[in-house]
Amino acid sequence: MSKILLINPSYQPSYGQSKASIVNPFFPTLGLATIAAVARQRGHQVEIMDLCSKKYDYRMIQNKLLAYKPDVLGITATTPFMNQLRDISVLAKSVSSDILTVGGGAHPSALPIETLKESMLDVVCFGEADYTFADLCETADIGEVPGIYYRSDEKIVATVERPLIENLDDLPLPAWDLYDIEAYKKTSYLIAKYPPVTSAEFSRGCVFKCDFCASKITMALGYRKKSPERCAEEVKRMHSLGFREFWLTDDIFTSDQDWATEVSDSIAKLEVDMAWTCSNGIRVESANDKLFSSMKKAGCYRVTFGFESGNDEVLKKFGKGGRATIEQGRTAIEKANKSGMDTFASFLLGLSCDTEKTMNDTIEFARSLPFHYGKFGIAIAFPGTPMFSDYAKKGLIKSYDWDEYFVYTDKQLFIHEHLSYETIHSYMDVSYRKVISLNPRFIFRRLFSGIKAIFTSSFKRELFLDLIMGLKFLTNPSMCTKGEVDYFAKDKWPQHDFKTLPLQEASYQTVGKTEKNLSDFELVSSS
Repeated sequence: MSKILLINPSYQPSYGQSKASIVNPFFPTLGLATIAAVARQRGHQVEIMDLCSKKYDYRMIQNKLLAYKPDVLGITATTPFMNQLRDISVLAKSVSSDILTVGGGAHPSALPIETLKESMLDVVCFGEADYTFADLCETADIGEVPGIYYRSDEKIVATVERPLIENLDDLPLPAWDLYDIEAYKKTSYLIAKYPPVTSAEFSRGCVFKCDFCASKITMALGYRKKSPERCAEEVKRMHSLGFREFWLTDDIFTSDQDWATEVSDSIAKLEVDMAWTCSNGIRVESANDKLFSSMKKAGCYRVTFGFESGNDEVLKKFGKGGRATIEQGRTAIEKANKSGMDTFASFLLGLSCDTEKTMNDTIEFARSLPFHYGKFGIAIAFPGTPMFSDYAKKGLIKSYDWDEYFVYTDKQLFIHEHLSYETIHSYMDVSYRKVISLNPRFIFRRLFSGIKAIFTSSFKRELFLDLIMGLKFLTNPSMCTKGEVDYFAKDKWPQHDFKTLPLQEASYQTVGKTEKNLSDFELVSSS
């Protein structure tokens, strides 16, 4: 059996001193918890080193590698943390060339060949890695393991795709117990009122093709759900470990409204003190009074809506499928407010089809909505998104320095086809000023919510913390340079020439033998 160490990178550099830094999310990443659970079920020894709330310190990682002496090292990374993955791979090989070093997550899955060329990884797992990683830890021939790219002499070789997991209930419960629960008590109250907080998934996948979203690279195109009983079992397990809140990471949790209601009812029957939020956002066209009422009774106190744009034509063009509209968004947030839940609104500026007019539409739409929390970001063409592929083919990508890839960056990463970067940047400042800091209706809602909490909520400190966070928000810039990272050996990172070599991205998988078209997907409405 293998000794396994799993590492989640530091999130701190990506938020820097931007306005969004007041909602820096520190929570146990679910991807590592799921692959750890399968590996441990098969008898392997597993530890997780989560750096999300810490400063990146290669010395700490080096000491852990020397003390623990893992046979297998797994590193997960989205694009903003790719350079940390590169550095850790070099560090691991300096400690011992015998450590099987494996990368996974959104960025390696999107660019598996380039990731191997840019790092000292031995293997990249692409797509769903729950079983792939465990197989790697116990095979004598990694070339027999489906779902990977790996080095073979001087070549990079891909094995066959691993079939998607049809029944998610077959997976063991995520290994949340491998995380230090005390580390997640420092999460900002703006995104977690009842820490310690963790993350959970009740379903996987999405059937929509928003051009700025890369979730289907790891979760596939399509929709798979756990049984309501399994979902309740997971909530009971999280609570037993000491967690008091979880973020539901599902992309389209409420799209099957009957199932989502059954899940909520199953959680409510547990009668455990467990709060939760829909942190990834829910589809506005799935808003339903009965569903929101069931979610509220089950402990859900906040829903996030990914509005993205305040212009119907933009919503259609970037991939919402013509299902989400401005008026549906307004109705959805009113229904959620009526149910007694907090509402969080998320918007993007500089979408691929944005113009100055449509960005103005977005700002005015956001200003008119009665949400409790909100944020703006720049639409970044991350690897794995149709937006990135399109911009790369057109020669519009300006930077392949992954440290610059985060939604609050002040660096110009690509050339927008309709807008200058200076214009997008200026609209970020305008958005926060008009929608948040100089919006009397928003300020009144926050004050009213804080005062109301003193008398009616178990969370009594809301007004006091609002004032502190408000001061930080007003003094922080809307955009910023990424925080400095002290790398182990940046000069030893392998390099890849993205500007002259064509991208060789991995495509996403689909649920079933044929792609499920948008026209085939119908929202399942509660009666």
